[in-house]
Amino acid sequence: MTSGRTAEPWDVIVVGAGLAGLACARDLHALGLRVRVLEAGDRVGGRVCTDLVEGCVVDRGFQVFNTAYPQVRGRLPLRDLRLRPFTPGFLMHDGGLRLRFADPRRAPGQALSGLARGLAGPRDLAALAALTGRDALAPAVLVRRAPDVSTRRALAAAGFSDGFVERFFRPFLSGVFLEDDLVTSGRFFHLVWRSMARGTLCLPAAGIGAVPEQLASALPPDTVARESPVRALTDDGVLDHDGRTVPARAVVVATDAATAARLLPGVVVPPYRSVTTLYHLAPRSPLGEPTLLTDVRRRFANSVVLSEVHPGYAPRGYALVATSVLGSDGRDREEAVREALAECYDADTAGWELLTVRTVAAALPAMEPPLPLSRRTRVTAGRYVCGDHRATGSLQGALASGARAAREVAADLG
Repeated sequence: MTSGRTAEPWDVIVVGAGLAGLACARDLHALGLRVRVLEAGDRVGGRVCTDLVEGCVVDRGFQVFNTAYPQVRGRLPLRDLRLRPFTPGFLMHDGGLRLRFADPRRAPGQALSGLARGLAGPRDLAALAALTGRDALAPAVLVRRAPDVSTRRALAAAGFSDGFVERFFRPFLSGVFLEDDLVTSGRFFHLVWRSMARGTLCLPAAGIGAVPEQLASALPPDTVARESPVRALTDDGVLDHDGRTVPARAVVVATDAATAARLLPGVVVPPYRSVTTLYHLAPRSPLGEPTLLTDVRRRFANSVVLSEVHPGYAPRGYALVATSVLGSDGRDREEAVREALAECYDADTAGWELLTVRTVAAALPAMEPPLPLSRRTRVTAGRYVCGDHRATGSLQGALASGARAAREVAADLG
């Protein structure tokens, strides 16, 4: 082990090359500051990354990309991601039937077919159209300033019947919030619903990992040092894995919450939701469209044939099916999940190969009301923290928290 200092301190060291860290580094670099990003792993992105498994594109848990997020639209040239859209709306399996939900504004005919098949009564359909229109068109600031209650109470206030909430919202939102009791902040629900109404849910052709790779590519070469874990913060900067001090005027910790609390004692670690995604390789597609499928019985959170979103996600002649279940014990429930998929897809799943399982123990922070949508990033003089645990559990939240950290650092450094 060696010790020593580099000749000239960096203006800012960013610890962690996830979405928040990369957004922060890009904004600081754009202001003319000398920035160094230290990433413990061998790639950028943190939880937002993609693996290639036996010729299949496998994300670190099922994720989606929403084109309506303001941070996304302001930072990323979407054409370069070669985005592939999901079908607007989703399918829900209920009592042997697959019922289709469609945005009443985008596909009124399909919405009315759901009414005819018993998915919703006139009251619920009218409430759904009003909710979607209001969230899509009203200024976001009105949502942010509204009193915060649970999502369940927010839906009741919007006029939905208990039966529709149980059959429609609860199964769908369990895959969004990673909890199925609808205890998540209603304020956050409205922002999510707004983004879904205004944008398109997609996946990059190369997997979700293309998003952080694109963010990193806009930084000068060698800004990001991979496989460079930070042992501790010092008065002068950080202590790297070799025991050397890397000096900096300011340090931004852009890691997961637990690591941030270790490096910056006093940072609060929120409770987290976990999720497990099972990836099955099927000899044929069980559904000939790129549409999300939910289950009213909630045996899984959601399922989708990824190779219908983009054929390149699976080898030619095969279909890749991603199914997410709440919790970290999804592998133990694989047999029960396979049986549920056979019923919901109306397909023989006996020949499906379990390709891989991805469990993300700290996938989303619990976001119960009252939920602050953004927290200040300054912890002490010259020390900052950012990430989705300081904002909202979403790609938008991570990027926005990184942007806020950059603004606060820049203000302090002048």
